[in-house]
Amino acid sequence: MMSPILASLVLWAVPPTGPPREGDPAPWERHAIDASSRGADGVRLADLDGDGLPDLATAWEEGGEIRACFNPGPDRSKSPWPSVAVGRVPSPEDAVIVDLDGDDAPDLVSCAEGEARTVSVHWNPGGAGRVLDPDAWASAPIPATVGLQMWMWCAPMQVDGRHGVDLALGGKGAGASIGWLEAPADPRDLDDWRWHPIRSAGWVMSILPVDLDEDGDLDLLCSDRKGPRRGVFWLERRDGDAGPSWAERPVGGSDAEVMFLDLADLDGDGTAEILVAAPDRGILIYRRSPDGWDETVLPLGPEAGTGKSVAAGDLDGDGRPELVVSTEDASGKHGVFSLARAGPGPEAPWSLRPISGTREGTKFDLVRLIDLDGDGDLDALTCEERDDLGVVWYENPGR
Repeated sequence: MMSPILASLVLWAVPPTGPPREGDPAPWERHAIDASSRGADGVRLADLDGDGLPDLATAWEEGGEIRACFNPGPDRSKSPWPSVAVGRVPSPEDAVIVDLDGDDAPDLVSCAEGEARTVSVHWNPGGAGRVLDPDAWASAPIPATVGLQMWMWCAPMQVDGRHGVDLALGGKGAGASIGWLEAPADPRDLDDWRWHPIRSAGWVMSILPVDLDEDGDLDLLCSDRKGPRRGVFWLERRDGDAGPSWAERPVGGSDAEVMFLDLADLDGDGTAEILVAAPDRGILIYRRSPDGWDETVLPLGPEAGTGKSVAAGDLDGDGRPELVVSTEDASGKHGVFSLARAGPGPEAPWSLRPISGTREGTKFDLVRLIDLDGDGDLDALTCEERDDLGVVWYENPGR
């Protein structure tokens, strides 16, 4: 079993960056997917209409809408996508696509904080002619969640091997916890869903179902940004006669305000590193070691916003992954940008390359890398909720 000991190492540094200079790469072109409401708060990807293309679910916090955007394909990806408000929820924080009732018409599940404090289901009406009709969608809260806590994140997964898909969930504030909702025999009977808390929490940012110990079942990799138990940790799943139990395994970041996290194999050794953004430190990278986890810190510099999300991918086709970072507090600063190594090898320094530029966008959110225009390279998908840019993607200009 992995020891909780953490060796803290600062191996790579990003020097303070300045405004784009002559000869620096230009910002990537921005394309709006959906800007029809206010406060776009996250992008979650899954195929909603069965055409094999990834669609989007987004919670619009200020607008109080849960919206789905349907991928029109590469040729039309640069225009606004067909979209629909599948429901209205006060203060929504997260929305995810998942087929709860197994009818091959995926539904949406939303999480709400504020006074709503509810996890809601937005039932897909089915049929190509109905999914874009907002009146055809039916929304309802899951009673076991109503008023229990401010809900922040939902991760669909199979936990108990019974019935339909279960939901791993996390919240924030007084009485917050991480746990899972057990699906009943009839998932449409919302009264029969059952809540199983696992551990207390301060402000959950991420829950990723992943088999970290490679024992054949899904554990939960989590980031909690606030409170006495904040940090990055994973919950090791153990199956018994009484059902699953969970053992907490620390990774690091207890001294940081950890935000969204991701997994990526940065050094090509076949084992993924844990990446997490932290507004007070930059980007934290955790690698497995015989003693637990080694920490690497990448400061972002004063010309960038404060770290919110990070994703890794080979943006320029050189065989080496770059990091794409989204930030908050980015007025007049780089809001979305990549960090690229200046050369081969783990000792090569990292440098900032613009994506959004410094002229627009203040509060960006979860970032994902995906080829949306079908040209063979990875584009950057995110949303911006303060200046109402909405759900956007930045087109990779290629080499």
